[in-house]
Amino acid sequence: MNHPNGTVQDLVFSSDGYRLTGTLHLPTVNHPPILFGSHGLLGTRNSPKQQGMADLCMNHNWAFFRFDHRGCGDSEGDESDVADFSGRCIDLKHAIKFILNQHDFNDRVGLFGSSLGGSVCLKVAVDVSVQAIITCAAPLCTAPLRQHDDRAHVPGVPPAIRRNPAFYFDLTKHLSNIRHIMILHGDADTVVPVSHARDIYERVGTPKKLIIQKQGDHPMSQPFHQQCFYAEAGKWLQRCLMSDGFCF
Repeated sequence: MNHPNGTVQDLVFSSDGYRLTGTLHLPTVNHPPILFGSHGLLGTRNSPKQQGMADLCMNHNWAFFRFDHRGCGDSEGDESDVADFSGRCIDLKHAIKFILNQHDFNDRVGLFGSSLGGSVCLKVAVDVSVQAIITCAAPLCTAPLRQHDDRAHVPGVPPAIRRNPAFYFDLTKHLSNIRHIMILHGDADTVVPVSHARDIYERVGTPKKLIIQKQGDHPMSQPFHQQCFYAEAGKWLQRCLMSDGFCF
């Protein structure tokens, strides 16, 4: 597939024996920085925010790789794999290794994740060197959901996933070394409370930025919020991925 600023190519790679499918957006410039996208719990690489971030990156001559985690979209896996948080973190690490071995990128790598994908990025950033992170509506932990029994309604989380121990994680004590992060959350989010964003912000290192969207919901459904997000994301990535003084 073609793009005005480069090419778009579907690729297949392996993670823990699973066959995963992804899409690489590659600009025509030499040695571009690259951003990796991790989608939400029940999402895919074709979610609106993943595609929107791909367009943003290509318009700035940055590469972007979005992929379907195990059990999602066009990738292998079953319902139990969808809820496997550790498995998703392994998927992202394999995606990074696979793509960096495919093309000649520069040494600046970024991560973007929405909802559970944001949590995946936070966890992976502890172990992988990255120069920029952007999260949207990411939970700091899923442990509070244990308070709900199978009859309770937890927006966006099916009962089968709530019963799966692999879904539960807590990043509270693992974020102090994360830097260059922009955190966005809506204050009307009924899936992940906005308090998670404030807690993440308090625990990560500098430079960091917190954006709370007034009346913003979990999927960022309002066009105005979407426009503001991509504008802020572009500025943040420009500073982190392109500035010689990116350790600002």
